[in-house]
Amino acid sequence: PVFAWVIALVIMVVGGLAIYNLPITQYPPIAPPSIRVGCLYPGASAETVEDSITQIIEQQMTGLDRMLYMSSSSDSSGISQLQLTFAPGTDPDIAWTKVQNKLQLAMARLPETVQQRGVSVRKSTANYLMIVGLVSEDGSMNDIDLRDYSFSTIQPVLARVPGVGEVEGFGGEYAMRLWL
Repeated sequence: PVFAWVIALVIMVVGGLAIYNLPITQYPPIAPPSIRVGCLYPGASAETVEDSITQIIEQQMTGLDRMLYMSSSSDSSGISQLQLTFAPGTDPDIAWTKVQNKLQLAMARLPETVQQRGVSVRKSTANYLMIVGLVSEDGSMNDIDLRDYSFSTIQPVLARVPGVGEVEGFGGEYAMRLWL
């Protein structure tokens, strides 16, 4: 029994060390690939965004190969977002291209303002891969300064890393109140 325990521990240690040398391309896909389509229609109500943008894009996206489901949202700030989820094993690049092609067919039916501003199509995942917190150890920066630093310095660098789909920031934003 002692020999079996020693062999089991050696195998576990070797496996633990080997996992750091395993190339990332060998990891299995954990979640099905998804594509996020987003656009902005400034000044429009949620109902207007739903009728003039979201429904048009949804109708165009039906029938995509290997698409499992689609969810959408339209809000009162003029933002329309669609999340298209594809079957596991689908190549995200091919799915992105198919969504982009279908979207081009719908662009002529969208409002002029939306066409001018453009529609973003991004590969995305519903889960966060990593969350990083910034802290000012000497207390010289408050949460708003840290958020501004992350938006202006850290996020652009992380967004350019190959394989990164989206970098999102949380926290307080600068605001200005003018009393007239």
